Amino acid sequence: MSESAFAERIVHNLLDTDFYKLTMMQAVLHNYPDADVEWEFRCRNGEDLRPYLDEIRNQIELLSEMTLDDGQAEFLERISFLKPDFLRFLRLFRFNLRYLRLGIENDQLSLRLRGPWLHVMLFEVPLLAIISEVRNRHLHPRMRLSDARDQLYRKFDWLQAHASADELAELQVADFGTRRRFSSRVQEEVVRVLRDDFPARFVGTSNVNLAWKLDIKPLGTMAHEWIMAHQQLGPRLIDSQIAALDCWVREYRGLLGIALTDCITMDAFLRDFDLYFAKLFDGLRHDSGEPVAWAEKAIAHYQQLGIDPMTKTLVFSDGLNLTRSLEIFRALRGRINVSFGIGTNLTCDLPGVAPMNIVLKMTDCNGSPVAKISDEAAKTQCRDENFVAYMRHVFKVPHKE
Repeated sequence: MSESAFAERIVHNLLDTDFYKLTMMQAVLHNYPDADVEWEFRCRNGEDLRPYLDEIRNQIELLSEMTLDDGQAEFLERISFLKPDFLRFLRLFRFNLRYLRLGIENDQLSLRLRGPWLHVMLFEVPLLAIISEVRNRHLHPRMRLSDARDQLYRKFDWLQAHASADELAELQVADFGTRRRFSSRVQEEVVRVLRDDFPARFVGTSNVNLAWKLDIKPLGTMAHEWIMAHQQLGPRLIDSQIAALDCWVREYRGLLGIALTDCITMDAFLRDFDLYFAKLFDGLRHDSGEPVAWAEKAIAHYQQLGIDPMTKTLVFSDGLNLTRSLEIFRALRGRINVSFGIGTNLTCDLPGVAPMNIVLKMTDCNGSPVAKISDEAAKTQCRDENFVAYMRHVFKVPHKE
């Protein structure tokens, strides 16, 4: 009989997170070690998670036991841009549960983080993975690894039937599916099959533990929190995106050069993404809005700056599947390099399973609100409507229903 999709422990070690959490964590250690932040959980699809509170709490308590072992540390030491002082800090790091509040508020599961950015930021991905897997255990207790494997091979069959050999040779796909995975075992099985049997080009995973365990490349640069925090880290609000990009350049000196564009909409981002940044960064990441329209803006921007778009890469990561990735690839092929990070559709796509839409986002930095004004209206997030209105005014972002 096929193995169960679930293990007793959901998060296995400190590396069971997205790579960009570590890259941002190093930059925070070196630049903003005293910054304080608040985060808030949201279930966008309104599912009732209260019945799972006790089991979620039990899994969270296990996080405080985790440390970085010698093999994991040696893996990170081989990554040239992770500095010795950061790796020493990571050796000492422990999840501190006093920064976390979990309970029931207004008849909903409530989860908030408050504390030093440096000590809070690693909570995000494990907490989301825990909530997702606990819920899936209750709703789908009989799911097997073979169910996930069979579903994945059906996707491979579809891709081989609809893409030419030339397209398969160029199509680049990565696993970005940690935070909303069906389970840790399913994600590992999916990544193992992608590594061994994917008919196109499997280029890596965002999950650092699986990169270490399966000897593949860890992928990731920055997330929304990096740019959002800069809204309250000193410079004028109008200069906050520039400050975030400039700090990243100083930290990584040309490495990790994919910039995230949709913290204050693509249009506002491109107004700050001048020739200096366009030359220094290798490309851009899409995470909201219509992807091809977004790509057209990026291509036009590079061309206006006198930069050949074929020297740059666009990474797509917003709710993708292989079908949509192939469509985007065909629309942009030969005009700019593209790569696709697929998350939930790889790691939580099993027969009869409806994945949750859950997020844990920064709401405050140094006691003041921060905001994400997405290219997709439903993804806009801030606890303070007045601050959102002020940001829209400063960055000339029209209101969307």
